[in-house]
Amino acid sequence: MNKQTLKDIDVRNKKVLVRCDFNVPLDNDGNITDDIRIVSSLPTINYLLKNGASVILISHLGRPKGEPNPKYSLLPVSKKLCELLGKKVIFEETDEVVNDKVKEDADKMNPGDVMLLQNTRFRKEETKNGDKLAMELSSLGDIFVNDAFGTAHRAHSSNVGVSTYLPSAVGFLVEKEIEIMGNALANPKRPLTAILGGAKVSDKIAVIENLLNIADNILIGGGMAYTFIKAQGYEIGKSMLEKDKVDLAKKLINKAIEKNVKLYLPIDTVVAKEFKNETEFYIVESDSIPIDFMGLDIGEKTIDLYCDVIRNSKTIIWNGPLGVFEMDNFAKGTNSIANCIASNEKAISIIGGGDSAAAVEKIGIGDKITHISTGGGASLEFLEGQILPGIDAVSNKIRRLI
Repeated sequence: MNKQTLKDIDVRNKKVLVRCDFNVPLDNDGNITDDIRIVSSLPTINYLLKNGASVILISHLGRPKGEPNPKYSLLPVSKKLCELLGKKVIFEETDEVVNDKVKEDADKMNPGDVMLLQNTRFRKEETKNGDKLAMELSSLGDIFVNDAFGTAHRAHSSNVGVSTYLPSAVGFLVEKEIEIMGNALANPKRPLTAILGGAKVSDKIAVIENLLNIADNILIGGGMAYTFIKAQGYEIGKSMLEKDKVDLAKKLINKAIEKNVKLYLPIDTVVAKEFKNETEFYIVESDSIPIDFMGLDIGEKTIDLYCDVIRNSKTIIWNGPLGVFEMDNFAKGTNSIANCIASNEKAISIIGGGDSAAAVEKIGIGDKITHISTGGGASLEFLEGQILPGIDAVSNKIRRLI
């Protein structure tokens, strides 16, 4: 990786502005229901504090649409940070995010102090990468550290904008994401198996096209599988279908053959009468889906087939559930595949954020996965081979002549 990391910079007696991803889920009472994103930021924060920096944390939360909204205040995050860090966190509650008081408080900070700013998306300039907000944020610190992989695919004031005004580096979390996912794509241990699920083919087109140049096996599941099954000329009943992507699915199947990539589709399917948990359902061959039923999960034969491929893989990348895993009756495929991945202890396993990560955490096997990405959209664009602007904007390593 050519980007500066924390260990490339001297942070002693510096005010370090850190972009974190504190976009955590909250219940109706404003309580954090999953603090993994906050916990994931602790190695970077603690390293900075240990090495004599004062730390100013910035993040967004939810989608307040550029206006102050108490529902999306970072106050619950500040309380959780106090608890996790075991020290006081100065929370700047102003809806302006940065004002004269915030600047004065930042000026008074001593090494070891921690400050958290209000939700950056309370300002409409944030998502437009507005220069005014970027300048205001950068005026608070000496160095910028981007440790928010979850927003790295967005060019916002709090990541790309700030990077234009301050020397910058990536934090430990972003460094880990880049190293593990980057190595898996650039120099994978083989066989490399990619498992792709989710609702739509259109969401994964670029991922499939990129992986056809890299992977040995691609396993398809979820709602997107039925567009591929339709492309083979089979009846799919009331299953999810993107009619305008059927021809593309045919081309992808043919491209896989040309590139000698084994592209697997479900050979049997759990079909249901209605899209709800409590409904009539049973397993059929994927080429025999009844016209008045819909496919909601992969079947037993497909689970066995996919698990055989997974067991013989050395690198596994998974993005997207294999069925409607939110409903217990249609979660078996996703859960079984997750357990198959976890049981292959010799393989490097990477879960690409989003629903796949939620499924892994739900069944409690996260500790058996090599890496669970903290960024759904960012990990998807990374798998597509795209440049992530939030990382691209970070300062490159300085070449030192000996």
